Amino acid sequence: MLLLKKTPFGGFLLSALLSCSFSLHAQKDTIVVPHAQSDTIGIKVRHNTLVFPIIARSIETGWSFGAAGSKTFHLKSRDTTTLTRTSNMQALALYTVHQQFVAAINGSIYFPGEKFILNQQLSYSSFPDEFWGLGKVAPDSNKEDYKFKQYYVYLHPQRRVGNNLFVGVVYQFQRVLDVKYQAGGLFDKENVLGRYGYSISGLGLSFTYDTRNNAFAPDRGSMFQFYFDHFAPYFGSDYHYTNYVIDLRKFIRLYAQQVLALQFYGFFNAGEVPLRSLATIGGSNSMRGYYAGRFRDKNETVLQAEYRFPLFWRFGAVAFGDLGNVSGELSNDYLYHLKYSYGSGLRFGLDKTERLNLRLDYGIGRGHSQGFYFQLGEAF
Repeated sequence: MLLLKKTPFGGFLLSALLSCSFSLHAQKDTIVVPHAQSDTIGIKVRHNTLVFPIIARSIETGWSFGAAGSKTFHLKSRDTTTLTRTSNMQALALYTVHQQFVAAINGSIYFPGEKFILNQQLSYSSFPDEFWGLGKVAPDSNKEDYKFKQYYVYLHPQRRVGNNLFVGVVYQFQRVLDVKYQAGGLFDKENVLGRYGYSISGLGLSFTYDTRNNAFAPDRGSMFQFYFDHFAPYFGSDYHYTNYVIDLRKFIRLYAQQVLALQFYGFFNAGEVPLRSLATIGGSNSMRGYYAGRFRDKNETVLQAEYRFPLFWRFGAVAFGDLGNVSGELSNDYLYHLKYSYGSGLRFGLDKTERLNLRLDYGIGRGHSQGFYFQLGEAF
């Protein structure tokens, strides 16, 4: 999944896939590594690589140009009783007519037998963006421009401690600089933390129960994950706060290849939270149809459902609906001005064996919020 956690590139529309010149190929190698008892374990590695140039368009970027690529590989030991999901790495580089630039590398590596899992992301952004104010009520007329540059590092190694149960360490680093905004405007008047630039660095723990049968497009199983990340000066952070995340997913095979996918996502902060660490509504992976960051505050919850079904050959389709909101405090008025979005999309199977899809979604939200998204992999 091309999921850019702290990258402000919320999604992009496939306007043209130039020549669609996929350089897709498979390679098979065998790597022999020494075992502790001096015998050997053969690890079979199967590679699939996809590289393509793109011309794209989205709510956040307008027209953009660049390239994307994906590499999938399967680390499998000779012990056939243990199953290992497919590992993946993705890369993206885009430049837009609004002079926005995003480059990112991210992915997940599943080691043999899934004793260890490593999730990671490295990204750089130079991004003219939009700001409507903080809180669940932010009129369209509030919109004003601001700019920033950002470096981001996310590392999440996990260790299996039981049947489908993992414990991990979460590390995040973010450097935001060259923040530019209108003097005396809304951005300035609301005294947004971090508006002069900042660094954050935090360390935390994760707990994950994962029975999904596929890394890209599962059709059965569940994933329940909780993690927290503590940012403090002794980690090198300019701000002191704690971030808590709850991610609950369920995948139900209804009939043949038809799947109902469900997700509850909660993102909560306690302490002094800077601009780019606030909870946001919108983007390509939840509340599709809203500009990424259309609504911002300390806390967010989103509930989304997606019905996925095949059409013909490598094509499929989805229909989805979302409910969500942001808030400064968790209180009884959380349902006030509740946000919703809905839409549909098409899927094209790049790799039917690994279930790696290109997705094109169109989402509609409240008011005039709407837009297209093109991504590699499912929304969740």
